[in-house]
Amino acid sequence: MAFLRSAFRLAALKKNLQTPLFRTNLQCLSSKVEQTSEKSVPYSKTLKEDKERKGLSKPLPGSADVVVVGGGSLGCQTVYHLAKLGMSNVVLLERDQLTAGTTWHTAGLLWQLRPSDAEVELIGHTRNVVSKDLEEETGLHTGWIQNGGLFIASNEQRLNEYKRLMSLGKVYGIESYVLSPAETKDLYPLMNVEDLYGTLYVPKDGTMDPAGTCSTLARAATARGAKVIENCPVTGIRVKEDDIGVKRVVAVETEYGTIYTPCVVNCAVTHLVGGGEKEAVHVPVYLVKHSTIVTESINVFQNMPNVRDHDASVYLRLQGDALSVGGYESNPIFWDEVCDKFAFGLFDLDWDVFMQHIEGAINRVPVLEKTGIKSTVCGPESFTADHKPLMGEVPEVRGFFLGCGFNSAGMMLGGGCGKELAHWVIHGRPEKDMYGYDIRRFHHSLTGNNRWIRERSHESYAKNYSVVFPFDEPLASRNMRKDPFHEELLKQGCVFQERHGWERPGWFNMEGPVPILDYDYYGAYENKHHENYKYNEVLNQEYTFDFPPHHDVIKNECLTCRNAVAVFDMSYFGKFYLVGPDARKAADWLFSADVNKAAGSTVYTCMLNKGGGTESDLTVSHIDPGVPSSPVAPAFEGDGYYLAIGGGVAQHNWCHISSVLQDMKLNCRLIDYSEELGMISIQGPASRMVLQEVLETDLSNEAFPFSTNQLVKAAGHTVRAMRLSFVGEMGWELHMPREACVPVYRAVMKAGAKHGICNAGYRAIDSLSIEKGYRHWHADLRPDDTPLEAGLAFTCKLKSGIPFLGREAIEKQKGAGLKKRLVCFTIDEKVPMFGLEAIWRNGKTVGHIRRADFAFAIDKTIGYGYIRNPDGGSVS
Repeated sequence: MAFLRSAFRLAALKKNLQTPLFRTNLQCLSSKVEQTSEKSVPYSKTLKEDKERKGLSKPLPGSADVVVVGGGSLGCQTVYHLAKLGMSNVVLLERDQLTAGTTWHTAGLLWQLRPSDAEVELIGHTRNVVSKDLEEETGLHTGWIQNGGLFIASNEQRLNEYKRLMSLGKVYGIESYVLSPAETKDLYPLMNVEDLYGTLYVPKDGTMDPAGTCSTLARAATARGAKVIENCPVTGIRVKEDDIGVKRVVAVETEYGTIYTPCVVNCAVTHLVGGGEKEAVHVPVYLVKHSTIVTESINVFQNMPNVRDHDASVYLRLQGDALSVGGYESNPIFWDEVCDKFAFGLFDLDWDVFMQHIEGAINRVPVLEKTGIKSTVCGPESFTADHKPLMGEVPEVRGFFLGCGFNSAGMMLGGGCGKELAHWVIHGRPEKDMYGYDIRRFHHSLTGNNRWIRERSHESYAKNYSVVFPFDEPLASRNMRKDPFHEELLKQGCVFQERHGWERPGWFNMEGPVPILDYDYYGAYENKHHENYKYNEVLNQEYTFDFPPHHDVIKNECLTCRNAVAVFDMSYFGKFYLVGPDARKAADWLFSADVNKAAGSTVYTCMLNKGGGTESDLTVSHIDPGVPSSPVAPAFEGDGYYLAIGGGVAQHNWCHISSVLQDMKLNCRLIDYSEELGMISIQGPASRMVLQEVLETDLSNEAFPFSTNQLVKAAGHTVRAMRLSFVGEMGWELHMPREACVPVYRAVMKAGAKHGICNAGYRAIDSLSIEKGYRHWHADLRPDDTPLEAGLAFTCKLKSGIPFLGREAIEKQKGAGLKKRLVCFTIDEKVPMFGLEAIWRNGKTVGHIRRADFAFAIDKTIGYGYIRNPDGGSVS
């Protein structure tokens, strides 16, 4: 037995020079599982008692409607919810025994408050399942312990973050309290509170038992007709091309035979990555060795809350009368050589890496300094590029779904995600807004890029406990996709934001260029930490819940646009062509608005799902074929449409459209020109005067009306000019080939100099657009919001007889009345809002703010949020 302080010193003495990034230090414990896992099991019961049993636990069926692979938290929750939704011909395959992968050694913590409304709802469902539903269904206790949760704030910024979480929690009825250091000491007598600013206490947080939860889920699913088969390794996924060349799942192959099925859900982590088509399906996840230690008994700890000390990057989990201590370091060890037979396996704990958590734990709970270590736990955990799970149908193979990459939160999110994944499989989409977890949120050029996955996964692990500020930007995997204006704008002080791999302009720094450097891993793995890194310094100024220091810089960009003219680089937009003999039929069905006007028209529209929810908002231009063909006017037969879509959701939109075209077997093509075309938007009352000097065409209202487009000459190049606005001023967008971008941009800036033209970024667009009430997809408008609820009924061609996807749901909702409605709010006091603030009416919460920004033209903060009637009726 070693005391924590002694272990810390011993580790320091033993520290070696091997670079952790390239350590393998792996025990593939197919033969030594019992010895290594036994000493470190963090639970009083596990599912490994029958480990010696060989062969299938049940006979393998010849076919199934759905096969779930992986018997951990997500696999068990998914098969349970599939069965609960009435799908009885479902099979779960586990290569060893339930929980044998990452689930068995997980901490099992459940924290109800998260900086996301969707996650709060998902975790709330998990809590209901493990604390109530399963016990009512089976009569079995899952091992749920409601011991509460305590978040530690060592500074004002951290406490402000917690207060924001508490505000959102009020909307969902989650009981929470901000405590002073003295009140915290009363609740947790052994805690050192001398360096505390305050804490957030959530009494109904708790701890889940992985074994008890998964075994009960399996029992409940089996009772509803599902089959749970252990000791059945999957060896491959059989894929076949259909008659129009689309790859679809047809079977799951195992060591014991084949199960024919049209649908596979991959809830495994350490195997089946990429399914059976490893070259075709990319699963952007990295496995990291995550460690905890378990202390000897401390009698006074019984029923104490779990603790998260974010600033020390440490968590303390109640474990009977002992504590499990873990954290997230900046130099985690990657598991590069994944072993398929790692059942109930652990690694040797690396004290060189773990020792950084000991000081923080002892500082928070001083009694630990003289408490013994009973066992160590070091197992694989999966981390993703943005610290969000990977879910949904993959773009490459129809019928192949993911439910993995849960960033140490698989138990906590499992119930909600299992329910949504089951609904996704059965109905083609989830009930809630799951875009943040959808695999289609990542561009296909990134998901197979090892550098991007590794760097971003490392950063998501290292920043796991960082304050979630409103304008956070990654430092990892930058400069992956750069548009033609990048170098030009960099010289002019552009502070770039990363979206979808693109570097897009955020705002413009008046003090000169702020280049983005290669990722330094925060100085880990013997990388030299960047010194005097200007981009990072500028970002750090952003990290506040108050107005940032450059608030006035964005103000200048906004007011210049309102009063004169500004140029916005919007090249990161997705730019697609939908062309072919059936293109009109596709457009009628896909788009909620009537886009079949004369060639040269441009229409703002939505794309809906069958539930009437909004999958996208975009502009669609009806175009003629190019003669000769060019990037701004390709050649085609039949009808043609040019689609301009927000760049952050381009892959999601591409997959949505492609799936519809495949399901309807339409004779048309979707072509991606996002890389070949650049795009600038010139907006403001002086935009016509500026562009009249650049474009060789008449820009009068009569010759160039709003919502139209023309092919015109600019600086000797052919460009497609569209009279549109994202900011509510007169203006035009110029879509042009890459080689035309810089010459046209320079011509615009030269012509605009005498009008006071300026560069502006997306921070200005956010402010300008909210002043005008323009919607932003996935803020004001999500897949669980309809156009009627969002105030966009004008985008729906309900007065026509033209069928479109989602029309039936929209008409039904219109007749029944709206249960929620998007509302605009302003506040008189000059304070910032960022979204997620609770909305109160007559002492009751009725919703929360989705998006907020400061509006410089009216000198007020504006917020948009959906409100509901507390009585459950329609919103008048």
